[in-house]
Amino acid sequence: MENQVTSYLEDSLSVVSSIVANKGLQSKIEQLALLIVSSLKKGGKIMFIGNGGSAADSQHMAAEYVSRFAFDRKGLPGIALTTDTSILTAIGNDYSFDNVFSRQLNALGNEGDILIAYSTSGRSLNIVKAINEAKSMGIYSVLFTGLEGSALSNADLTIASPSSSTPHIQEGHLILGHLLCYLVEKLYFKG
Repeated sequence: MENQVTSYLEDSLSVVSSIVANKGLQSKIEQLALLIVSSLKKGGKIMFIGNGGSAADSQHMAAEYVSRFAFDRKGLPGIALTTDTSILTAIGNDYSFDNVFSRQLNALGNEGDILIAYSTSGRSLNIVKAINEAKSMGIYSVLFTGLEGSALSNADLTIASPSSSTPHIQEGHLILGHLLCYLVEKLYFKG
């Protein structure tokens, strides 16, 4: 059992090491932080979507913006479109589950907002449809995915966690999401 624990932790460490070594990936996060700050200063908001564990990531990241991350400050508008069961089930029933995010985006999104979509595979149809809806509305779309999902992306910006393993992709998403929030806070409130 000890070997399995060590092996798993070494795989997790490999993801973190790859993020640290990948200046291009870091540059994408910096670019996204600047775009988010610009959107927020113009009255925009950040909307988060994902399925399963990625839905939890969406909720987690929205909370970091609305509440706080590294220091006390004014709340920032972040919304997880994964949380309202009445909306999710109504859209799923009346249309299809494939439309649960695009329909909400259509109702709540505005030109200049930011959509952050989490999909480890990059293939979830409801994510793809939401990214397409964002494009049609002038909403900047970002896909957090894994190595294999990056080739499928139609998003304005794709951020690939350096792994092909779902748990390790999600671990990378958490680190990158926290880094992004950290940068947004610093840029927005401290210049």
